[in-house]
Amino acid sequence: MAPEVLLAILGMAVASYLCRAGGYWAMGFVPITPRLRAVLDAVPIAVMAAILAPIATTAGPAEAAGLVVALAAMRLAGNDLVAVIGGVAAVALVRAVAA
Repeated sequence: MAPEVLLAILGMAVASYLCRAGGYWAMGFVPITPRLRAVLDAVPIAVMAAILAPIATTAGPAEAAGLVVALAAMRLAGNDLVAVIGGVAAVALVRAVAA
């Protein structure tokens, strides 16, 4: 691998780390009110919706099954990771059966 590529990867890793660490640092100066806590608790659902919305508009049968499973898992388990794993597993299963 070329040295420029490694340098670019390292630079992006450092920039990514600084963005994350900077956010944690900056939040240390913000008082966490009940309203802010509610907003922060809603972020994972908002991110999941932003990921799934484009898929929902162009979904085939496998993606539709994955979307339904992910939404059901999120509703039942209340855990993002469980929803993602369930959705991916559903898409893989439908695609394997259809192939």
